[in-house]
Amino acid sequence: MFEVDGRENKIYCQNLCLLAKLFLDHKTLYFDVEPFMFYVLTEVDRQGCHLVGYFSKEKESPDGNNLACILTLPPFQRKGYGKFLIAFSYELSKREMSIGSPEKPLSDLGKLGYRSYWSWVLLEILRDFKGSISIKDLSQMTSIMQGDIISTLQTMNMVKYWKGQHVICVTPKLVDEYIKSAQYRRPSLMVDVSCLKWGPPRKIVRSTKKLSSSLS
Repeated sequence: MFEVDGRENKIYCQNLCLLAKLFLDHKTLYFDVEPFMFYVLTEVDRQGCHLVGYFSKEKESPDGNNLACILTLPPFQRKGYGKFLIAFSYELSKREMSIGSPEKPLSDLGKLGYRSYWSWVLLEILRDFKGSISIKDLSQMTSIMQGDIISTLQTMNMVKYWKGQHVICVTPKLVDEYIKSAQYRRPSLMVDVSCLKWGPPRKIVRSTKKLSSSLS
């Protein structure tokens, strides 16, 4: 995995975006890459590193997006790389101590990938957690935005709206049934956080000095 700054490697990142445009109909941004970081996933052999996919992320997102665009090249799809990139984006959010969500709207494949990832993460926690747990607790544990958690639990009939708030309603049997189904199986590729040597970039605080002039 490589981290590439859109400002420092503008041509390379523009080429990545143009490549993505070939496979993503909704892809519109391919020249203004400076506000983005790109995380490039490769396969490595004796000849070197070969691109299999990437995702981009705004350096500063006012909407709390932790992913702007994601692509797995067609020859490498259905190998777990897409979910790996999604999981990696959330591991970065955890290091930033922030809550994130992908930029909307998602493509059809993007919706499937994210729904599967969110479901697996939430089911793993609900299976092992003892006692009561709230939507906010799940969000803080996973860095997944509360709205994404609610919509995911709704598809599994695990949340109800009661007295003005969403409440998780599950039984161990229901969680086990979903975990055993092929739709919510464990991702084939996992992020080894012990190998992640990364910290959030320092934010540059720009101070403005007021210049005053006096008339004599």
